[in-house]
Amino acid sequence: MNETLRHFGLDVHAESIVIAVADGGGGEPEVLMSIPYDPPRLLKELRRRGSASSCKVCYEAGPTGLGLQRFLAANGVECVVVAPSLVPVQSGSRVKTDRRDARKLARFLRSGDLVPIWIPDEPSEALRDLERARDDARLAERRARQQLLKFLLRHGCRFSEGKSHWTQTHWRWILRQTFPHEPLNRVLADYVQTAQQAGERVRRLTGDIAELVAGWDRGPLVKHLQAFHGVELVTAVGLAAEIGDFLRFATAGQFMAFVGLVPSEHSTGQTRKQGRITKTGNRHVRRLLVEAAWHYYDCRPGASAALQKRREGVPPEVVAIADKARLRLRRKALRMRVAKKTPNKIVTALARELAGFLWAAARASDPKTPQADRIRTASRGRNRSRKARVAKS
Repeated sequence: MNETLRHFGLDVHAESIVIAVADGGGGEPEVLMSIPYDPPRLLKELRRRGSASSCKVCYEAGPTGLGLQRFLAANGVECVVVAPSLVPVQSGSRVKTDRRDARKLARFLRSGDLVPIWIPDEPSEALRDLERARDDARLAERRARQQLLKFLLRHGCRFSEGKSHWTQTHWRWILRQTFPHEPLNRVLADYVQTAQQAGERVRRLTGDIAELVAGWDRGPLVKHLQAFHGVELVTAVGLAAEIGDFLRFATAGQFMAFVGLVPSEHSTGQTRKQGRITKTGNRHVRRLLVEAAWHYYDCRPGASAALQKRREGVPPEVVAIADKARLRLRRKALRMRVAKKTPNKIVTALARELAGFLWAAARASDPKTPQADRIRTASRGRNRSRKARVAKS
């Protein structure tokens, strides 16, 4: 005898879980109880109300992570983690409580209006945390360096021995600075030590990423992404760890929309109005793409020695896509510069197209992609690149 499917919405916090249920037959969702954050007890309460196959559970992604989802899935309970920004919201509602949130999740889970997020495997999540730790260290290094520069500027010390900061010449100049009052010398020493330690932390975490990516199952994808101009190890690891399976995006446009690089739009009737980019989805990936796109803003034709070395052992169809991206983005940047577009607009447009090329390269190199699709993607890249070269000549 088939059991009625029951939909459970969980409002999960660090110390508590509020449980609401919506029966498959319809009716208003009911709040069952609030329990401490205890996955075994939650599983017990779910089993009291039906078998594992008759339960479907959801909760919003948040600081509690994915451990609860993995625990329930390991015990045979279907559990999805949903994107909080895509949960429907009633515009007239001005009351928000844990009980209401749990009922809302149960209701929309039953109606199918929730968007689940991608759940990475544990090794991929671990490497993603390492990559994010390196990014946090980079931001801490930048803050420490800014504090040091502001301190020196505040006391009349201006660097004039070179054009760039944080070179060896710049560091030697900083270390030569002295002040007539000992407290200022102590402050300078502390700022210098903090900046140097922050830089060492970034280098140490970068080395850890380079060491551990070799044993990762997405290591080949990381190598293939580095065939692109402006995409080196850290950027490639960040894209692979944050996106995971590129095949979950059916088209390049879906991937561009996922990272929030498509223009917003408000159209009605015969009026069509587009605005700034949506900035939805994974902002970390969006930042990585924008940083990589700056390399195409004023790039020269041809591959550098470093890029050629990164391409060693990369499939030719991936290299063809990367070459096509370099040519197309370079020409697009030149056209937009002639049209007097601002640099930020140009780089944002380049990042959007770069996202599409990276999606195509990941799809072409993934063994799960049908062979016909890989051949079609690669040949299209080679043919269009050849046409562009002929037109240019």
